[in-house]
Amino acid sequence: MGDWNLLELWRSMGTLCHGVVIVLAIMFVRSLGVSTGRAMRFRLAREQSQAYIAETLVPFREGKLDEAIVLAEHNRKSHIASVVAAGLLDFQAAPHGMPEQQVIEGVQRSLERSSAETTEEMKRGLSGLATIAATAPFVGLFGTVIGILNAFRSIDIAHATAIKVIAGSISEALLTTALGLSVAVPAVWCYNLLTNRMDAFGVEMQNCALELQSYLRARQTECKKG
Repeated sequence: MGDWNLLELWRSMGTLCHGVVIVLAIMFVRSLGVSTGRAMRFRLAREQSQAYIAETLVPFREGKLDEAIVLAEHNRKSHIASVVAAGLLDFQAAPHGMPEQQVIEGVQRSLERSSAETTEEMKRGLSGLATIAATAPFVGLFGTVIGILNAFRSIDIAHATAIKVIAGSISEALLTTALGLSVAVPAVWCYNLLTNRMDAFGVEMQNCALELQSYLRARQTECKKG
C-alpha cells in the first residue's frame, strides 16, 4: 500500500467515485475562476475610483459637472464613478423650474438605482462560490460513502476481512473526502474575503451618494442666490 500513488488510486476507483472526483474538479475550477475574476474586478474598481476622485476634485470645485460625467466614462469600472455619473445626469436632466426638493429626490432615486445595479454587477458569481463552498464537503462525503460501500462489498466477495481486501476502497473514500475539503476551504476563504470587500464598496457608494446630494443642494442654493 505504501507504493500506491494518485494515478493508481484513480485507476482503482469505480465509476461513481470517478464522477465524484470530476464534479469536484469542475467545482474547483469554477471557484478559482470566480475568485480570480472578482478579485481583478475589485482591484480595477479600487484603482479607477481613486483615479476618478483625484481627477474630479477640480471640476467639482469649479462646478464643471459635464467634465465630471466625461471622466466617469473613462473610469467605467469604478463603482464611485458609476454612482456619481448617474446622479449628475439626473440632476442635469431635471426640467428648468422644477422645485429643488423634487430635483434632489430624483437624484436620490438615481443614486440608489445605480448603487443597486453596480452592486449586483460586482457580486456576480459570488452566490455560486458560496454554493460551492457549502456543497463541496458533501460531494466528497458522497464519495466517502461509496468507498465504504465498496469496501464492504469487497469483504463480502472475498469472504475475508484482511486489510488488503478493503484498502483500495478505503483509500478512495479518504481521497474523495480530502478533495471535497480541498475545494471547500479555499472557496470559503475567498467568498468571505470578497464579500467583505463588497460590503466596503457598498459603504463607499452610500457615502458618495450622500456627499453628492449635499453638494448638489449647496450648488442649488448658490445658483438661487446668484
